Amino acid sequence: MGVHPLHAQPHVKRAWGGVGVVSMVADFVGVFERARCVKSEQTDFEREIAQLLVSSLNLALDPVSIDPEAPLFREGLGLDSIDMLEIALAISQHYGIQMRSDDPENAAIFASLRALAAAIKARRA
Repeated sequence: MGVHPLHAQPHVKRAWGGVGVVSMVADFVGVFERARCVKSEQTDFEREIAQLLVSSLNLALDPVSIDPEAPLFREGLGLDSIDMLEIALAISQHYGIQMRSDDPENAAIFASLRALAAAIKARRA
């Protein structure tokens, strides 16, 4: 039958119990943490929107550095409701679509660069 793959790993002493399980959990957590730190790549359209955000808000950062899946507000870029209004105005001027301040979908639309780009594409279609 052979050796179980977990037993073949030198850092796992026992597959079910004691140090082996602790080591497996630690390995899993490490892999999970590394996966969370991987930044998604921007599409061309997301890069265009990121440039619009940076220029309209006078942000001191490279548009390419904006993670398309990171939150735009609070813990993400740290934007606030005034920034949202400025972004909506810039989008309106640049793409000719209206973004209303009372839209119940605003939380989802402005959740991230990727969500904003998707909403703009949908409204342009």
